[in-house]
Amino acid sequence: MLGAVQARAQINAEQIVKVGQNALYFDDYVLSIQYFNRAIAAKPYLAQPYFFRAVAKLNLEDFSGAEADASAAIERNPFIPEVYEVRGVARQNQGNFRGAVEDYDHAERLLPNNRNLMFNKAIALQQLHETDSARRAFDNLIAEHPGYANAYVGRARLLVEKADTVAALADLDKALELNNKLPNAYVIRASLLMASREGYEKAEADISEAIRLEPKEADLYVNRAYLRYNRDDYFGAMADYDYAVQVDPLNSAAIYNRALLRMESRDNDRAIRDFTRVLELEPEDYRALYNRALLYSDTRNYGKALEDVNRLIERFPRLPEALYMRSDIYRRQGKMVQAETDYKKALAIARALPAEGIPAEDRGASSGAATGNDAEGSPAGNDSADLSPESVARRFIALRTIDNDVDLQQDFVSQGIRGRVQDRDRRISLEPMFALGYYSSSTNTATDARSYIKEVDDLNATRMLPFLVMVGNRGLTPSDEGLLDRHFLSVENYNKFLTEHEPRSIDFFGRAMDYMTLRNYPAAIADLDRAIALTPDFALAYFQRGVAQYDMLQASGPQAAASSAPASDGRRQIPVGSNSRPDMKIELRKIISDFDRAADLSPRMAFAHYNKANALVELGDLTSALAAYRKALEIKPDFGEAYYNLAYVYFQLGNRAEGAANLSKAGELGVVPSYNLLKRMH
Repeated sequence: MLGAVQARAQINAEQIVKVGQNALYFDDYVLSIQYFNRAIAAKPYLAQPYFFRAVAKLNLEDFSGAEADASAAIERNPFIPEVYEVRGVARQNQGNFRGAVEDYDHAERLLPNNRNLMFNKAIALQQLHETDSARRAFDNLIAEHPGYANAYVGRARLLVEKADTVAALADLDKALELNNKLPNAYVIRASLLMASREGYEKAEADISEAIRLEPKEADLYVNRAYLRYNRDDYFGAMADYDYAVQVDPLNSAAIYNRALLRMESRDNDRAIRDFTRVLELEPEDYRALYNRALLYSDTRNYGKALEDVNRLIERFPRLPEALYMRSDIYRRQGKMVQAETDYKKALAIARALPAEGIPAEDRGASSGAATGNDAEGSPAGNDSADLSPESVARRFIALRTIDNDVDLQQDFVSQGIRGRVQDRDRRISLEPMFALGYYSSSTNTATDARSYIKEVDDLNATRMLPFLVMVGNRGLTPSDEGLLDRHFLSVENYNKFLTEHEPRSIDFFGRAMDYMTLRNYPAAIADLDRAIALTPDFALAYFQRGVAQYDMLQASGPQAAASSAPASDGRRQIPVGSNSRPDMKIELRKIISDFDRAADLSPRMAFAHYNKANALVELGDLTSALAAYRKALEIKPDFGEAYYNLAYVYFQLGNRAEGAANLSKAGELGVVPSYNLLKRMH
């Protein structure tokens, strides 16, 4: 008897881990941790739940917790290479590069020549400043995996550190030959080309390509604006600064540079507003303070000009430029004695300085932001003419640029472990299926109010379910543990109710909705089967069963094994005809059958046709998918997601004109990715 109980506990623990994996695949990290906690409580000697909990914690950036769980998994089973990889990444994120290298070495002994492990190790060695070892690691990686583009990018970074520009450029060229959708490669190559004015045109082209791939990366616009300005494209530079600020309102470099351009065009009031905003963001930015003082002086606001310059002199009492400016302000006010005093003091300081000029920390020329060409010329020497306004401007009025390795330093964590790191290949993906949910929302906020199914409205009106049902194409599970506990409790209440009362289809449907929220798809499908058996014309049950079967297929299909991460915007990555195995095709046809039945029972349910079309795309039947999307649009002409996916199919079929037309319509209807995809397809 005891053996039977133990066997049942083992099965339960394994089932709990499986459901937790489903939640993990769909980025429901807090929910997945709850499942793994339960598995650990039931069977604390199992390695798997500790390993998967470590992955979840890694995605939540709980690096110390991830390391601890990975260590616990290793104690229970030291022969799982992926556990060492997870712990290595956790250690690398905490700055324990030596520990990370040790973990990668151990994992490589279990899984030789794995490119992800080799790549991560090479990066960790570079972070340890062991450049020779890092170089050998990159060389070995490229020898084993000559088609791995990121390896060349990584080695190029190392070569840049070693000042081997020629070799670095060669590696970047090779990386882009292998994969022309690597924004990092374009950005690094642009930074090398920017070293000489002759390379500005090519550098701008590279930054533009990086922007095409990363259109929401504000720093890229800052750097392109710098290049455009230096190529005399004033309006192009201003447009880039405007867009950078729109994308990232806290980007002080963009605001500062825009202020300089406005200052140059005598748009003084708006320039002052920009410098003021910079100082709100970075109170110690003395270049912004200096330039605002100049503008206040030019606009005859001498009181505010003196406030700024006095603050500057208080911080840098030996800065001749600031003393010269205050002298000029006093002179304009008619305070000739104070003006003469400041001028003589500035002149004495300048003449006393060595020929190489004033150290940057004394001059205050930088606010500490990463800069490219912050200032030109050298500080004043022994000639009093060097204190001219032109000399001051050369040192204080120069555009700032951003670190040219924009936001891409953590590439080592993106190799199939962390779900939230952006997919740098930017594979094109469908807008996802619509589903019923308690926490659903559309990826298209403009159409949230139009996500309407009559039967859902009727169901909510009965108040027979404990939560309000919504329609959306981004099923969300709440991250609050208290809310999750409500759904676990709701399942328990249904369990008790169904044992004590005559079963009703609505009760099975309600429990299935809880199971869907908790990512327990097998249990949800079983309950939907029961609901349909009791009420064969239950359209919503067919619709939701199709979604549940599809999500379970996604979580357990071949693409899930290849990568645990969806796209950065939460959409599934669906290659056309990806599920080519016969059993996968059978499952997809069952899913399509459920959506067909839902549409038969509810002829105005556009979402059933749309979901069917998505499944047909994955099946590889593009012609039938086109017909299903068109049917959805016939019923619901404002269906932006259907236009987007219709465009996707047209592009797959090579019909760029129809694809572009449908993308344009999708963009009009609020589907955010449309314009980016349209830009990429031109």
